[in-house]
Parts: sequence; C-alpha cells; structure tokens
Amino acid sequence: MLETLDAAAVRRWCAGGLAALRRHQGEIDELNVYPVPDGDTGTNLVLTLTSAQQALAMDLETLPADASTPHGHALRLMARGALLGARGNSGVILSQLLRGLADAVATVPVVRGRELATALRDASAAAHAAVTRPVEGTLLSVAAAAAGAAQAADSDDLPTVCRAAAGAAVRALARTPQQLPALARAGVVDAGGRGLCLLLDALVEVVTGERPDRPASAPGPVRPPAEPDRPTDSTEYAYEVQFLLDAEPAAVAGMRDTLAALGDSLVVVGGDPTWHVHVHVDDVGAAVEAGVAAGRPYQISVTRFADQPATAVGPVAEHRAAVVVAAGAGLAELFAAEGVTVLAGDPSTGEVLAAIHRTGAARVVVLPNDPAARAVAGVAARAAHRAGVEVSVVPTRSPVQALAALAVRDPGRRFADDVIAMAEAAGACRYAEVRRADREALTVAGPCRPGDVLALVEGEVHLIGTDLVDTCAALVDRMLGGGGELVTLLWGADAPTGLADAVSAHVAQRWPFVEVQAYPGGQPHCPLMVGVE
Repeated sequence: MLETLDAAAVRRWCAGGLAALRRHQGEIDELNVYPVPDGDTGTNLVLTLTSAQQALAMDLETLPADASTPHGHALRLMARGALLGARGNSGVILSQLLRGLADAVATVPVVRGRELATALRDASAAAHAAVTRPVEGTLLSVAAAAAGAAQAADSDDLPTVCRAAAGAAVRALARTPQQLPALARAGVVDAGGRGLCLLLDALVEVVTGERPDRPASAPGPVRPPAEPDRPTDSTEYAYEVQFLLDAEPAAVAGMRDTLAALGDSLVVVGGDPTWHVHVHVDDVGAAVEAGVAAGRPYQISVTRFADQPATAVGPVAEHRAAVVVAAGAGLAELFAAEGVTVLAGDPSTGEVLAAIHRTGAARVVVLPNDPAARAVAGVAARAAHRAGVEVSVVPTRSPVQALAALAVRDPGRRFADDVIAMAEAAGACRYAEVRRADREALTVAGPCRPGDVLALVEGEVHLIGTDLVDTCAALVDRMLGGGGELVTLLWGADAPTGLADAVSAHVAQRWPFVEVQAYPGGQPHCPLMVGVE
C-alpha cells in the first residue's frame, strides 16, 4: 500500500482510470439521460481523460519554473490536458475537478490522507463554482459526497481516505435518482457520477493494490422516450457549443453573464489565461460572439442535439468514410486500396470540404498527414458539421501513421470509439523520413551542407550522413532501439533503385524478429519514409 501520492502514482491513476472508463464506456453512455439524452457521456469522459493522459505522457519528467512538487506538476499536466480536450458537460466538470486537485497539492511536499481530503474538498468546491446553475443528483453531488467522506475520515492514512471517498461516491450515486426526476423516470443513476466513481475506484486500486468489489450499475430495462429536465424553466435548446478561450478573468465574468442569459448547462472552467466554455443555446452565433467579446475563442465545437441518437445500445453500423491527404502516386494507390478518398498534398479548405461531401457519408474521418493540412482539415470539418456531416480529424503527421490508423478501422464499432482506436494506433506509430539538405544549416544533430543526407525523426534531425543507404539503415536502427515489431518503408519518387530492398535486408539481418513492409510511395523530395509500430 502507498503511504503518499507521488507522481508515479498519479500517472498510474490516470492510466487505470482511463482503462476503467473504456471498459464501462458503453454502460455510461446508456445511463446518459440528463441534461440531454444523447448517449455520449461515457465517450466524452474517455476522450477527456485520453487528452489528460497524453498531456501527462508528454512532459512528466520536466518540472516547471514555479514551486510545484513532482506530484503537483503531474496533476497539473493532467488537468491541463483534460481542460484542452474536455468534451460535454461531464468532461468539462471533470477537468475542473482535476484542476482543483492540482491546485490544492501543487506545493504540498507530501500528500497523505488529510492532504488528499483537503484536495478533494477544494476540487469539489471548484467544480461546483464553475457550474452556473448546479443541480443535485449529478456528478457534482457525487464529488461533494466523496469530499465530505474524505474529510470525515480525519486520517493521515492515505488508503483509509481513498476508500472512504470512493465508498461515499458509490452511495451518493445510488441516491441520484431520488434527487433528479429525469433519472428516476428512466430508472438509471447519473452517468457522469458513475464515471467519477470509476475514477475514484481506480485511485483506490493504485493506492491499495486491490480493486474495490462493486456491483454493476446497470440501467433499467427500458429507457422511456426522454424529455430532458432542464435546470431552469427555459425551453429545450437545440445546440451544444464548446470552445477554448484565452481571456482575462474580468472579461470571462462578463461573458458568463451573457451566456447564462442565452441558454443553460453553462460551465466555464480553467483560469487565466485559458478557459473551457460549455453551454446549450439556440443562437450559436450569439454564444460565439460572447466569446469573441471576452477574448480569443478557438477550437469551437457545435453539436445539434437533433442529430444525436436518443440511445446508444451496442455497436452501430452506418455509412462512414475516410479522407486522406497524401502526395505521390504510390501513396494514392495504397490509400485507395483501403477504400478511402485521397487528396493530393497541400489541399485548400474548399478541396477538403468537397472531398468530405463527395464521400456521401454521414460520418467521416480525415487523416491530414501534415501539420498545415491538419489546420485546413479542422476548418473544413467545422464547415461540414454545419451541413450535417459528423467529421473527426485524426492528427496524423505522416502517411505511415495514416496506414496504421486505417489498419484498425472497424465499422462495427460506434464512430466515436473507432476514431479513438484510430488515433491511438496513429499515436503508437513513430515516424521518420530521409531528405537531402538543400543548403547549409545548423541542426540539433550538428551542421549540414547541401547534399548531405538528413534523417528526421518526428520532425527533428537526428542523423546527418553522406551515404543514403547507410543513413537510412542507421535511422531504422535508432528507431528500433526504442522497441518495435513492424517497420513500414515508403520509398519516394527520387529514391535510387534498390533502396528499400537494401534497408529491408539490413533489418532482416540486424533485427530478425521485426516484420518489414515496403511499398512505393512516390512522394517527392523524400527518398524514404519510415514507420515503426
């Protein structure tokens, strides 16, 4: 058992909590009847915590210039990632809970039972304050009960406090149908609260080494046609609007008042300078204008509730498609064989939007394979959404990542689950490329001259050589030194004959248990692209 919550424990908690949410994602989606019965709370929590885990994985070892402790820094990374990737009401509130935890322990040298109890109290208060019209019987009630039990335990023993908080959360979850009529009519407990219970149980498992034995929280046998209760007497709103906002606190306070008058389910979380705004409205333009008046809104997301399914039972098969940006005849053939629409490199927003509509699909994944194309794809996705097409952009940076993503597609999964799987596959594929230097420059690997062979791993120059084959082989060795089971080679339009064969032979000799797949990519100015999975 752990006596203190350190940075390593925070990291394990994030991973364990995400795994638990994924296992119960469908169940939580099915519980989702409030405030809108759109069956996506489980999905939103998974996406939110996925973003938290990615932020944590990127920078866990680097401490900031302020006085944060390692565990405080780890929690702040989680909170920041959750803030930037928060989805839906529950995801936004979860990000604020994480921020409250992080702020409470940021400079506390050791987190034992009493310190954790204080942090849970502060986190619950921060989340409650972020919601304009808090409602009993929701995630907020479960968080408050957990915090109260942790305080009542009055102990320095970390396992004791964790168990008290998690147990109280489960009991509070069972009470939510008594507090919220919409839950009682549907015969379910609160979806967001169920997600929080799973996260607290994951914390118990990290601290004690034992998974709590809990009964399943199954929904009732039939969900009635839901008329969502609203926290006010307002009419039902048609849209969910979310965006990130860079603004001063005083301006955010004014924006909050404006949005509260426009709609409901208003949650504003974060802090100077970045905020996450969530609201349900009829006038999307007015909501976005309120953000513009306060500061700089970005990553604006609009969901029309009429387009969302009323239930989410099991996998749903529907017409889907994928659009891939790739330069090179060989790449075009490779992706076309996967049944996707291919766009030549460096397309405009209009070209990406036209390709999305040309698929004729209601749900489309875009694989940009380049940071510039990713920005264009994001604009096109928002435009397509306004026309009724659900578009997700998987942020691939290389064609080898797109191939990895397409390899795990499963039309039998729900669309959101499929996008998550594709994004994870792409993220697990390390990518590199080999180019010729066209001028003198100083790189992180040293100076280079025109004609030198540059080996770039994920955008950074790692090797400089004079012989193309030798440099390519050294690049693959360096990448496989970090592990890998599959190497994908895409040779370019100006690659010399036999380059891929020579590199493949090198891998077979040096790394006999690694599989190699080589294809003609035909990409310009890049003799070889490499992917390692």
